[in-house]
Order: sequence, then structure tokens, then C-alpha cells
Amino acid sequence: MTLSCFTSRDSVAQVPLLMWSSDGLPALASTAAGHITSKEQLAAYLSSAFKSGPHTVLLFLQDKLSKDDFTVFGGVFGNKQDGAFGNLEAALHSSSSVMFPALEWLDSSAIPALLQEKLGVSPLLVDADTLPHLSINTSASNLLIINLPYCTSFGKSCKEVLHDNDGIIGKVLSVMKDKNVLYTAIYTGLKPSRVISEASLSVHPAGRSLLQAVVPEVKPPIMFNVSGNPCVMLWAQNLNISLTGETAWIDLAAQVPSLTGSTCNSSNSLLVLTYSSGYILSFAMSQRFYPVSARNWFTLDSVQLQANGQTSSFTGSRNIYAPAEYSFHCQSVTSFRDILLVANKTNPSPLWRLNFIDFQIQGFGLANGTNFSYASDCAGFFTPGIWMGLLTGLLFLWIFVYGLHMIMQLNTMDRFDDPKGPSISVPQSE
Repeated sequence: MTLSCFTSRDSVAQVPLLMWSSDGLPALASTAAGHITSKEQLAAYLSSAFKSGPHTVLLFLQDKLSKDDFTVFGGVFGNKQDGAFGNLEAALHSSSSVMFPALEWLDSSAIPALLQEKLGVSPLLVDADTLPHLSINTSASNLLIINLPYCTSFGKSCKEVLHDNDGIIGKVLSVMKDKNVLYTAIYTGLKPSRVISEASLSVHPAGRSLLQAVVPEVKPPIMFNVSGNPCVMLWAQNLNISLTGETAWIDLAAQVPSLTGSTCNSSNSLLVLTYSSGYILSFAMSQRFYPVSARNWFTLDSVQLQANGQTSSFTGSRNIYAPAEYSFHCQSVTSFRDILLVANKTNPSPLWRLNFIDFQIQGFGLANGTNFSYASDCAGFFTPGIWMGLLTGLLFLWIFVYGLHMIMQLNTMDRFDDPKGPSISVPQSE
């Protein structure tokens, strides 16, 4: 069955309203799901439904009712026989019906008062046992109210109570059919059985969101500009330094440096990071043309660390290089493990160590403005693991081919000895 509703608004309490008729109902315009029908909109629809002639209206008024009652006790995945609304579903499918899954709830007397106003008659309270003995005048409008209980703690579960209510609905509809009376039936609640507070959309943003931790904002790269144009760019998640083997790592990336002393031109670039904590980190780069590859390459010639009046230098040109128009990226650039920065033997402090995490630098060819160019990564395509897998696979393939070749060379005997006859004599000349 199709659920229809009207306008969207913030509402604390809502009740569903199901309406069906043996005499036909006006069509209900299809609208977006999740909207809430107001009392005024329901009144407008009832006016169009009861605009001419007398009508007999059956109002099944349950103490409490919410959409969740149909979800929990209605039977799902083909188990309709286990549902608590068998007669109700049969009536909805066999008659002209409309449904308001979310009707704005104001008070318990709103629906009876609205129907009394539209029909112009006083309501009559009946039950399934007295209805067969009631004489119904079809030449005038009638409003019959059948009260239904909700879940109680008197030995019955909610499903049993709702199933009994559905039986009452089926019995009343059967009586109306026997009396040959055309009717319009309404099933709703005096108040909602479940109330869920909804925060205003102005407080909480609307839309979908992933159930994951908020990703922290990525910090911008360090950029040295000349004449308003970027000249050198550097980004690293961590710029860790250690002055002795026993001290903890100091992350300079968490501090904001001064770029005083940085320079760059078409062949050399120098990025100087001066920190208020007294540390100075310098990156010297150069580019030149290599005839073998017929292109320009840039290298990170050296990284210098100044602290406590001393300077240590590390060479990176052997391992840190890329085409001049590219940037260089490496997940780990260290001076002590998988070394890319080689410490100079003349360093006065040989225990100083560098450890750059997620490191990317570019000193030339910044044609993309504030963005890095394509990155040349330090990790090669064929890692040791890939080579081991390839060699192992080739070894197994060679064993398989050799075994297959040996099997194909097997020959069976073309003569066999009969134990009951004379033995076969095979001349040596054959």
C-alpha cells in the first residue's frame, strides 16, 4: 500500500490515519516521503470526500497508535499470517483507500470534532456486539465511533491486543456488509503510542553523514614566493629531529617557521625554515641537464640542521631526485634507517638524526600555482616483495612445465606377454 503525506515541518507528536470506503474516495496527490499532514490539510481532504450526499462514517478510535505499531506487529518478509492487522489489510486492498502516515497530533478530540463538523451530526458510541441490533438510517449522515484499547499489562501482549482490535474491525465491517450499508471507515489513535523528539533543521545539518571520525583539516604546505609567484613548496606530516640518541623526537612541523634567508632562481633553490624554538632547517636544491635522459633533473643536495650553535649537514642528492618539472614525495625520509639523507662525516654532532614523515618538496617548475606538480615517489614499482613473488611464481611454472614435459615423453609397451601362451621373443635387431 502506498503511504502519502503532505508538508514537512518539525513536529513532536504524530499519529497515522488510515481511511477506506466502499463508496470510493477522491485521489490523493503523491508527495515526498517524510512530510507531515497538518489538521488544515486533512480538513480540506475530508471536505472533498464528504462534499455531497449523506455518509456513514465508522471511526475506529484506538487509545494509542503510531507508525511503529504497523512496522513491529504487521508481519514482514512474507509472514503476513503472523501479523496483527489481517482484516485491516484486507479492507484496504479491497476498497478505495488513502493513508496519512504522519498526521499532526493536537489533542485527543481533534479527529472526532473535525468529523462532527464535516458531517453535521453528533457522534454515536457503539461496539461490535450492539451494532447488529442498531438500525442505521442511510438517508442521513451517521458518525459511529468504536473505541479500541491499546497495549495493557493485564495478561496480554501488545500483539495480542492489536490482533483482538483487528478482529473487532473485521466484525464491524462484516455487519455493515450484511446490512448492505455503504460506509467510510477511519482508523487512527487518540494520541501517539511513541513520541520521538525531532531537533530543528536549523540546529542540526540535514543530509547524510558517514559514521566515522571527523577527518582533521589538512594543513597548507610551506610556500616561499618570489614576486608573488610560488618558488619553493614543502609539505610534511612530521619534521622530526633528535639531537641525541636518548632525547625524545621534536616535531618542527607543529611550529610556524620564518622563511627569512630563502632564495631561488632557475638553477638553485634554498628553503630556510627558522623556528622560534631556536632550530633552523635548510633545504638546498639544484637542477641541471643530463644528456643521457635528455631532460633536466633536480636533486636535494643537502639538508642542514642548526641548533645550539652547531650545524649538521646531510646529503640527499644520491637518493632524493626527480625530473625538474616534478615534485619529490616519500613516506619516510630518514638519516638512520632506510637512509635517504646521508650524514656528513665532518658533522660535529654525529648523534643528530632526522625523520621526515610523508615528505614532499618541489623547488622548480611550479606551474600549477599553489599545487604540487606530479610527484615522483621514492618507492619503486618493483618492490622486494613483488620480485620475490615473481621469482617464486616462475620457479613453480618451470617445475610444472618440466613435469608436463616428462609425462609427455612416457611410452607404453606395444607388446604384452601372455602367461598361458609361449613367451614373446624380441629380437635384438628390432
